[in-house]
Amino acid sequence: MNIFDILGPVMVGPSSSHTAGAVRIGLLTKTLLGSRPIKAEIGLHGSFGDTGKGHGTDRAIVAGLLGMKPDDTRIPDSFSIAEEAGLNFSIGTAHIPGAHPNTALLNVEGENKNLLEVQASSLGGGRIMINKLDGITVNCTGECPTLIVHNLDQPGHVAEVTSTLAHKSVNIATMQLYRDKRGGYAVMVVETDQPVPADAVKWLEHLEGVIKVTYINGEE
Repeated sequence: MNIFDILGPVMVGPSSSHTAGAVRIGLLTKTLLGSRPIKAEIGLHGSFGDTGKGHGTDRAIVAGLLGMKPDDTRIPDSFSIAEEAGLNFSIGTAHIPGAHPNTALLNVEGENKNLLEVQASSLGGGRIMINKLDGITVNCTGECPTLIVHNLDQPGHVAEVTSTLAHKSVNIATMQLYRDKRGGYAVMVVETDQPVPADAVKWLEHLEGVIKVTYINGEE
């Protein structure tokens, strides 16, 4: 436990879960997309859908997609800023069976034509959990350096990733492996104790069978 678990994050209110957490969901989605979002469909589940408008959840998620952080005083004006920035968005309700009450489902498109679906939950105190990426379970917080590798489910990819990190003197804190089916689409979520060098990320991106590599530096 640290002081932020007691006092809460530095933020624009009114709610750490519905506002600050929602900003972080949008911000991490932008990071995971890897480019400036130009289109976003945002679904609000549970309490997010029921009370989110009053708490500014809708404006907070859009603010995060624009690159704002929870303490940015422009958050209440995010809709008009998004219009100026060329971000087209729609916001509605979503029903996600078994999801945390404060959950958002975002389908976003980047200026580089990348598409991404993110399901994420706000856990309170500004903390969040990325539950799924493109329908694949990942369950990561982004609070520490995190490497997310999308790859074909083939032998050798785990060894390539771990050996690359070892060569760069990066220690693995946790590793989670997911796939949609045997021989199908797989995701590795690797949380590390040290930052992952940019050249290591680039190296992994060019490995045969690797579809996409995303790096979160733990500061978003």
